[in-house]
Amino acid sequence: MQTATEIIREIETTGLVAIIRASGSDELIDVVNALRAGGVTCIEVTMTTPNALEVIRAARKAVGNSAAIGVGTVLDSETARAAILAGAQFVVAPITDLPTIEICKRYSVPVIPGAFTPTEIVRAWQAGADFVKVFPTSAVGAGYINDLRGPLPHIKFVPTGGVNLDTVADFIKAGAAALGVGSSLVTKEAVKNRDFAGLTRTAAAFLERVKQARGR
Repeated sequence: MQTATEIIREIETTGLVAIIRASGSDELIDVVNALRAGGVTCIEVTMTTPNALEVIRAARKAVGNSAAIGVGTVLDSETARAAILAGAQFVVAPITDLPTIEICKRYSVPVIPGAFTPTEIVRAWQAGADFVKVFPTSAVGAGYINDLRGPLPHIKFVPTGGVNLDTVADFIKAGAAALGVGSSLVTKEAVKNRDFAGLTRTAAAFLERVKQARGR
């Protein structure tokens, strides 16, 4: 996965973006390897991770093209550019910042800005978003995605917040193109206990729920 088209296709095909807040590059690489073994290949490293840019750089070197390493919690174009130069292959934001979308387009890097209301979502899409991160969805659930899909069927939604094994199918059936999944996939307990086999099983379980919801 090197081109923007390939990464967009991988996000849609797997239907999952794993959101990781790691304590360092070694921990992140172990987690990424565990997720890859379970079939999850799109990894978002948040900017709240200590030394996030160095972690991204180390992860890209370690995993090569076997996984797509992106950056999350990006609030401005300067951070987006720094992450892209460090090797980030896609950019995720909790907000819609137009200069961030513009810089991603300039570097041909997929961008997933965050939005919530229909007006914000359309604004992000018209500005060039490849997907729109609907955030936070923990309070509104999958029904909100279904409601949005009525007037906005052309937009690729990535609900984030409140996505777990019990809700995966609901979000996919509601029309989500992919899902942003954090602590319910990469649990603090599993990372702390270095239960990477457990992470692999959880990743595989999430992917299986996606496939079942898509009728595959």
